[in-house]
Amino acid sequence: MVDKLSGVGVSSGVGYGPALRLTRDVPAPPADDRHGGDAEAEYRRAAAAMEDTAQDLTARGERAGGQAQEVLAAQALMARDPALADDIRKRVGEGASAARAVSEAMAVYRQMLAGAGDYLAARVADLDDVRDRIVARLLGVPVPGIPESAEPYVLVAADLAPADTAVLDPDLVVAFITREGGPTSHTAILARSLGLPAVVACADADTITDGTPLLVDGATGRVLRDPDPDTVATARATADARAAAAAGTSGPGRTADGHPVPLLANIGGPADLPAALANGAEGVGLYRTEFLFLDRADAPTHEEQVAAYREVLAAFPGGKVVVRTLDSGADKPLAFLPPPAPEPNPALGERGLRMMRRFPATLEAQLTALAEAAAGTEADLQVMAPMVTDVEDVEWFAAAAGKAGIENAGIMIEVPAAALRARHLAESADFFSIGTNDLTQYTCAADREIGGLGRFQDPWQPGVLELVAATATAAEAAGRPCGVCGEAAADPVLACVLTGLGVTSLSMGAAALPLVRAALARSTREQCRQAAAAALAARGTDEAKRLARERLDGLADLGL
Repeated sequence: MVDKLSGVGVSSGVGYGPALRLTRDVPAPPADDRHGGDAEAEYRRAAAAMEDTAQDLTARGERAGGQAQEVLAAQALMARDPALADDIRKRVGEGASAARAVSEAMAVYRQMLAGAGDYLAARVADLDDVRDRIVARLLGVPVPGIPESAEPYVLVAADLAPADTAVLDPDLVVAFITREGGPTSHTAILARSLGLPAVVACADADTITDGTPLLVDGATGRVLRDPDPDTVATARATADARAAAAAGTSGPGRTADGHPVPLLANIGGPADLPAALANGAEGVGLYRTEFLFLDRADAPTHEEQVAAYREVLAAFPGGKVVVRTLDSGADKPLAFLPPPAPEPNPALGERGLRMMRRFPATLEAQLTALAEAAAGTEADLQVMAPMVTDVEDVEWFAAAAGKAGIENAGIMIEVPAAALRARHLAESADFFSIGTNDLTQYTCAADREIGGLGRFQDPWQPGVLELVAATATAAEAAGRPCGVCGEAAADPVLACVLTGLGVTSLSMGAAALPLVRAALARSTREQCRQAAAAALAARGTDEAKRLARERLDGLADLGL
């Protein structure tokens, strides 16, 4: 039996404990499962189970906050889909039991998603989770979820549904390992937000049995089965030294020779402010505003929007707060807007700014609320549009922002065409913010939720770094700031490389800020530039990481 397993480390730290597997033992209703004859009563059972599931997912999201809230709100929408409800009513009317009708209707949706291109195919796991939760309620069996344990353990799963990851108890779950997922998957992002060591895309995860002692290093992606006590002690000492070094570095982000690199937080709303402030965020580099709009039948009122935005702005007097305008479409539909025509690959369809150009009144309302929220605060409000492709997009958004009273309007660089033409886009955009998650996905044509494509989802891909470098160079030539707000900024070594490429600020989940701050403080700007040049010259991701680390020798005491 292999004692050493490997995957993709997506959330730093070391965890040690016995394995406990997450299972989803919800029995499939028999194909001939029929109800007793009262179709209306049976449909009411189905509708109640669907609504209970939606409310549970929404409540879990509200407790978790941040990106988890956004993901779970999208799942709740699945449970409340009117077309799904109509299909279930039809099947119940034909005699199927509530549980069987839900399974059959969901199977149709599952087939549609699986054949709708990689982006929506990756939502199949979310749909399966919703189905299992509804069916479990109808059958009267336990709803799938995290195993119960009185002792700390390492959670092992094929994959984790967002509803599971969002409510993990860090006092009990010391780390987790999944067979699926990639470095920018929902699971990875939520793990970083919780500060839990995590390894995804671990091909041998299915061979791990319950009770097996596991040592998980979320920085290196290494998993040791049944390690000896000395190995565990050494790994823990390295992790403790890393944590102590990170805790010992405070103040604004800067390199060892004093070059400023503002360190900002990615947030999903006011609930994420305490963690951002506690970890020393200098501002907000990405305020995802979707949480206000998802899982509701009507658009949020002007007053609701102003209150939510103002609370975040007021938390950073004198600091920068970068707000991303509504990023809807694809897997984040809005119930109060008509859906676009069926799209074979919605990830490449009408989403982000493309969707707002169809519904300019929705964008205008948001921009107006942002301008009002900023009035009277001391924060530096900056507003950016997602999914921007060309000069026409930039000019349209800049005009809309200016009309609403927004003085600083920028764009996200997620589309390779935008990175390649950044010198032209900089003529109308006040700043750039590189979303490395989607930029990597689109550049390498690899959906970030598919574990088997993990090596193509890595922002260390030299081709992705080339686009980051081109964007940063164009921004500098135009006198524009260029930040990174994707999860690449949370990698301490890559953060130094991004600085060397010319990126002017870094934004990440709050838990990652201390270690990134410590890494920058141990590296001069020239070392960062040398590391960046070496990574760009590399033939692949592994070589890029190795060559960059060799030029950042100050990171040795961090165990990186």
